[in-house]
Order: sequence, then C-alpha cells, then structure tokens
Amino acid sequence: MAEVTVRPMTEEEFEGWQHTTAVDFANALVDARGWDFGEAYATTRQGNAELLPYGLDTPGMFLLVGLADGGVPIGRLWIGLEHPRGVPNCAFLYDIEVDAAHRGQGLGRELLAAGEAVAAGHGARAIELNVFGSNATAISLYQRSGYRVSTQQMIKDLG
Repeated sequence: MAEVTVRPMTEEEFEGWQHTTAVDFANALVDARGWDFGEAYATTRQGNAELLPYGLDTPGMFLLVGLADGGVPIGRLWIGLEHPRGVPNCAFLYDIEVDAAHRGQGLGRELLAAGEAVAAGHGARAIELNVFGSNATAISLYQRSGYRVSTQQMIKDLG
C-alpha cells in the first residue's frame, strides 16, 4: 500500500473542490432526507462559505490534497481545528474523498491518518465527524480507523 502525504490545496484546486463537494453533499441530502437538489446545493454552498469566509486562508481550517506514489493526487480532506459545537481540543473532519480511480486500495485509511496527524500536530487530542447512516463504505472506513459512534440521529418517514 502506498504511503499518503498531504499538502495544502491550491487556489485552482479549491475552486473546483467547492463545487464538487457541494454537489456530493447535496446528493447525500437528497438521498438521506429527500431534499430538493437545488435547495440542498445552495444550502451547502452557503454553509461552506460561512465556514470558510477567507477561503484557503481561513484560520484553523486545513484544506488538503492527499498524494501517493511520488506525488499523484488521490483525494482531499477538510479539517477544522475548532469543533463546530465547541468541544475542547477536538478537531472536526468536514470532508474526505478519495478519487474514484484510487478507491479500494486502502488509500482512504492512509489519507485519513495523514489528516489526523495534521490535526494532532496542531494540538487536537481528538477528531470528530458526521457520516450519513446510508454511507456504509465511509462508516466501515471510520470503524476500521478506530472511530466510534458518539451520537446518533434516527428518522422515520410518516407518510
């Protein structure tokens, strides 16, 4: 398995990532909660803009590109050092994605570990994330990487 390192996202990568991550999250909201895609996309873009008011230069936010095999980009991470609900010394993983061409090779675990090392290197003693219950692949990755369920939301359709 290739070792994965991370580097800061470039401005060009950030521009493309903003759209791609919003599309992916909007699609997840459509699947998990039945949202209208347009509304989900707009809400996601607005939320991300609020979390990243200075883009790549937003203090405490790390937008990283994962590299393997001598510098080949294989995915992206977004980690915030300040937890969105104020949990002390706990970073938050907002986004992780391994490019489709590189999935199934164990690179997700390596990318996650590289991001965790960045957070720990900046003083975080824990890292938390949210994952949609229907995302079995991600849940499996997080469980294999030592994550445990700390809270859980459930929903039932009534009609």
